[in-house]
Amino acid sequence: MSTSPGGDEACVLIVDDEEDIRETLREAIEMAGCTAITASNGADALKVLETRRPCLIVLDLLMPVMTGIEMIEVMRKQPALAAVPVLVSSSVPNRAPAGVPVLPKPIDIDKFWARVKDSCDCLDARRRRTTTST
Repeated sequence: MSTSPGGDEACVLIVDDEEDIRETLREAIEMAGCTAITASNGADALKVLETRRPCLIVLDLLMPVMTGIEMIEVMRKQPALAAVPVLVSSSVPNRAPAGVPVLPKPIDIDKFWARVKDSCDCLDARRRRTTTST
């Protein structure tokens, strides 16, 4: 599990057992000026959610220890977690639970950014800071 420097609230929680995917998405989020946090499975992600509330969770479905499907089931039973938006990113998108938006792998970066922008104010805040500082 990794967090970006600083104590800012996470903008996006990326949960995927494939390190390359986690790190690529984390770097993309951070290059846009947002904070990202990562976890390699659903159990680790739930530990993160005990203390952090991201504006979006990007969640793989097939992972060891705890799958994305199991994580969603746990989240739905807890009102505070059920309110956190989830975007499933999976090579088996047809296995996503009903009502959860899906972004099939390989990830279409334009669709990914559209979801992040819909769920996270961090991109707008970043633009406002950049505009007012120039």
